[in-house]
Amino acid sequence: QVQLVESGGGLVQPGGSLRLSCAASGSISSFDAMGWYRQAPGKQRELVASITSSGTTNYADSVKGRFTISRDNAKNTVSLQMNSLKPEDTAVYYCNARTWFARFNFWGRGTQVTVSS
Repeated sequence: QVQLVESGGGLVQPGGSLRLSCAASGSISSFDAMGWYRQAPGKQRELVASITSSGTTNYADSVKGRFTISRDNAKNTVSLQMNSLKPEDTAVYYCNARTWFARFNFWGRGTQVTVSS
């Protein structure tokens, strides 16, 4: 099995920055894609950003230009640098890791990001 552990969440003022990190460990050593999702109260979970093992990235339109995802394949870690944070970014952020063909899909427990004055 795989464990995903997120870190870096917290409270930040609008316009501030946070960096989320996720470390994967367990029996599976490689993933085709890793990424971050978020879920705000009363809303569906949505993709924030993802990155493949080859470095291809995908971002939600709402975070393009503000968030940057990165990955260390050797260490099975993925990070999300979040700049120019807005109150609407407030959500629980979940790390995700997927094996090839989406055969397995793993989730972290989530970390709270709150953007407020």
